[in-house]
Amino acid sequence: LALWGILMTSSICLRQTDLKALIAYSSVSHMGLVTAAIIVQTPWGLTGAMTLMIAHGLTSSALFALANTNYERTHTRTLLLVRGLQLVFPLMSTWWLLTNLTNMAMPPTINLLCELFIISTLFNWSSPTIVITGIGTLITATYSLYMLLMTQRGSISTQFQLLSPTHTREHLILVLHLLPLGLLTTKPALISGLFT
Repeated sequence: LALWGILMTSSICLRQTDLKALIAYSSVSHMGLVTAAIIVQTPWGLTGAMTLMIAHGLTSSALFALANTNYERTHTRTLLLVRGLQLVFPLMSTWWLLTNLTNMAMPPTINLLCELFIISTLFNWSSPTIVITGIGTLITATYSLYMLLMTQRGSISTQFQLLSPTHTREHLILVLHLLPLGLLTTKPALISGLFT
């Protein structure tokens, strides 16, 4: 049921028009993977689940901070209206890219290590689960790229005449989210040593 939940919530993400709802459903999808790992009750599964909860908590919070930054300037969360922000906020676009790559569990992020632990555990428990987790991972990469492209690429809407520049505090918030993720990526034993 947890794996089926991953597929359902990931599929819902592909149809979202609201940026905040897309990020929220993304979290539900990742927690389905955590739930499946906890149910299996193996050391690798528990290690992956614990680490993924922490890593995804930081990633998801950073995505919500980025969505709020967009909302404060555009006053809308509709994906079709907030296009082309890369041209206006190039540094913020870098934060979007790094956070989305982390959300997709791209190498060498800690999210990839967690997902590999969990997928290995589920495959060892029952080999047909590789199909569902593989499809879930593919859909996760798809909606993460969709979110990145919809917010950053394309031509900016003509309704936005003057967008206020980003503030240092907004960049500091994102540094404080991504710095712990980077530290966990370089030394995952800080968390993963709890169950192994």
